[in-house]
Amino acid sequence: MIDRAGLAAFLRSRREALQPEDIGLPRGPRRRTSGLRREEVAARCNMSADYYARLEQERGPHPSPQMIAAIAQGLHLSLDERDHLFRLADHQPPPRGVLSEHVGPGLARIFDRLHDTPAEIVTELGETLRQTPLGVALTGDASRHTGPERSLGYRWFADPSSRSLYVPEDHDFLGRMFASGLREALTRHGSGSRAQHYADLLLARSEEFRIVWDRQEIGLRPREVKRYVHPGIGALELQCQTLLDPDQHHFLLVYTATPGTESYEKLQLLSVIGSAAPTG
Repeated sequence: MIDRAGLAAFLRSRREALQPEDIGLPRGPRRRTSGLRREEVAARCNMSADYYARLEQERGPHPSPQMIAAIAQGLHLSLDERDHLFRLADHQPPPRGVLSEHVGPGLARIFDRLHDTPAEIVTELGETLRQTPLGVALTGDASRHTGPERSLGYRWFADPSSRSLYVPEDHDFLGRMFASGLREALTRHGSGSRAQHYADLLLARSEEFRIVWDRQEIGLRPREVKRYVHPGIGALELQCQTLLDPDQHHFLLVYTATPGTESYEKLQLLSVIGSAAPTG
């Protein structure tokens, strides 16, 4: 059964330990709360402040696994803390490692400070877990995809319209790179893995993928400069810096432009017209 007292105490302790600056919020002069306010946590978890408050008050409905996962992410919990939270709520903790979608606290703290930068956290299969608002404005809202389509590499071959955001001259290399990355993931995790599932689906669906897959290429890595063709602001050349969480095998991708360049000016413009984001 759910341990309401234990759940409430643990939530309060983690909320009070998390400081505003940890999630990129300013510490105002009138703040008296130790750590974050309940409404701040609720907003980060996409739930009502009343719902979250009732959990800390040992009442309310039995939270679903999805709600617990959202709270664990919003509070920047470690994997051990996340698993503890799930057990307090009488749920089985999700798997760790390559199947996990829980972003580690270190990567999450960095991500939360990137308000004015295009950035995203992705899995080794190119499934986007989180995006900054400017990241959504640059490449579209990846959260709308479900199933295998969550993987950009899968969409690249299954839905060629997803390529419209990229310079045509780069399409051949990008397709080879996605196939190379999928092959490496399959080799690491073997038959029965999600990588194997994606490969099987694409082999059955895409002649182009079969041709690229038969090249047996391994080790292709993203080029230093990524070139985009944004529907609202045109051509962009961006540098992509990558930070790896080796435990979860998640990647934080941060896109920047050289100051003084046309791409830099276009990024500033994109921050203003971000609502006109692409859909691919």
